Amino acid sequence: MNKYFVSAFVTGLIFGIGLLVSGMANPDKVLSFLDLAGAWDPSLAFVMGGAIVVGVIAFTFVRGRTHSLLGAPLKLPTKKDLDSRLIMGSLGFGIGWGLAGFCPGPALVAFGAGEMKAIVFVVAMLAGMGIFELLERRPKATA
Repeated sequence: MNKYFVSAFVTGLIFGIGLLVSGMANPDKVLSFLDLAGAWDPSLAFVMGGAIVVGVIAFTFVRGRTHSLLGAPLKLPTKKDLDSRLIMGSLGFGIGWGLAGFCPGPALVAFGAGEMKAIVFVVAMLAGMGIFELLERRPKATA
C-alpha cells in the first residue's frame, strides 16, 4: 500500500476524531461559540488555542526543510501580503462558518456521519469550488 495514502488516511482519521471529540463537528456548539451576544460557549477557544500551539510547533519543525518525513517536496506558503482575493475569501469563509456552523473539515466529518445539514453544506461547498474553478479558467478580458 502506498505510504502517502496510509499517511493521509491516518492523519485524516486523527483529525476527524479530534474534530468529533472537541465538538467542532457539532454546528450547534460552533454557533454557540460564535454567538458573543447570546449564550456564549467559550469552550472552543481552548480547542483553537491548542490547534495554534500544535501549528506553531509543526511549522517550527518544518521551517528550513525542503522535504517531508516521507520524502515528498514541501510546498509551504510564501506569500505574506494581503490582497482583495484573500480578504474576500476570508470574509466568505467566516460568513459561511457563522451561518452554517461548519467549516470544511468538520462538515466533511459530519457528512461522513450522514448529517443532512452537512450534506447540504458539502454540496454547496463543492458547487462553490466548481464555480471558482470555472471563473479562474475563464479567459481574462483585455482592455
